[in-house]
Amino acid sequence: MSATLRSTADLIAAEDAHTSGLYTKRGIVLVRGDGAMVFDSEGRAYIDCVGGQGTANLGHGNAAVADAVAQQARVLASCTELFYNDRRAELYELLAGILPASLDRFFLCNSGTEAVEGGLKFARAATKRTRIVATMRGFHGKTMGALSATWGPEYRHLFGPLVPGFSHVPFNKPEALDAAITGETAAFIFELVQGEGGVRPATSEFAREAARLCAERGALLIVDEVQTGFARTGTLFAVEQYAIAPDILCLAKSIAGGMPMGAIAFSRKVGDLAKRSHSTTFGGNPLACAAAIAAIGEIRRLDLARNARERGTQLMNGLRAIRSDRIREVRGLGLLVGVELKENASTALHALQEEGVLALGAGPTVVRYLPPLVITADEIERVLAASRKALA
Repeated sequence: MSATLRSTADLIAAEDAHTSGLYTKRGIVLVRGDGAMVFDSEGRAYIDCVGGQGTANLGHGNAAVADAVAQQARVLASCTELFYNDRRAELYELLAGILPASLDRFFLCNSGTEAVEGGLKFARAATKRTRIVATMRGFHGKTMGALSATWGPEYRHLFGPLVPGFSHVPFNKPEALDAAITGETAAFIFELVQGEGGVRPATSEFAREAARLCAERGALLIVDEVQTGFARTGTLFAVEQYAIAPDILCLAKSIAGGMPMGAIAFSRKVGDLAKRSHSTTFGGNPLACAAAIAAIGEIRRLDLARNARERGTQLMNGLRAIRSDRIREVRGLGLLVGVELKENASTALHALQEEGVLALGAGPTVVRYLPPLVITADEIERVLAASRKALA
């Protein structure tokens, strides 16, 4: 039976009968999207401030990406890196042209956690060291290596012992870095805006000190831009605002307009990697590459970095104007915005949904707004109106 002919209750029951149980689901069934809007099985519209957890920077239903995927699917969908490929070559050149000049080599994969996993392996291989330093509240994924860099005990406690050699330092405390990054450190990894960790932008002092110490002590600097990349923070990549050049940059989420894809960009400092020491079956397939070429083209054509700056300023200013004893702080960068509450965020998230806005948590007390970068000024005003009701 077609999903469009089944009731919401039937669709929820069908998922509940077979789901892994790993997700806390909300009781709506999303069936369609258009720009910054999504629609449920009963026809109700929502402004999407979840944004596919950062995959939907370009919005829903972008015609250029859809056409590129459809056309490529009819030509060649799979081609591993045993062979050269026209779409992959084009994407490599495109990435090299928009990233810092030193980041001119790429490994294409399927997700953010895979990008982090590979980046950690590359750092160990390049430095012949094993120790990795990450930050408290940092989130880098949930595969075993990435999970070892991730801070949250709620993610880690069931799966120990994790990969040895990992340690964590306080975020935004540059004075803690000197003792942590040593001659035995393979890499320091951090996010320029902690997403899951509460929407906390790094200070310039912290980022610059990390870069300085890594260069001085022979460690590699890994920046995780899985969520902040591709115009989310108001520049194409957040590293542009911090004036640092990482040795390894981890990318994913919105790189391919919603298609599953990740990428590791790395400098010549990583050196030559041993053949077959890392690989992927699906990574760099022509279908995902065609989607990424189209998505990056649209992000640039529509100047979504500028829209992220302007709409992000509008959103943060509007949220800061809300007078409520429940709000502790509003913070963010571009269109990655968080409201820290003095209480658990679940009540506010439910209230926002009732008002037609879908938002994310970021830790127990933070409401995170992560809308598509195509969101309009009018849609932001509607988000603010809903937020005033939900947070008052």
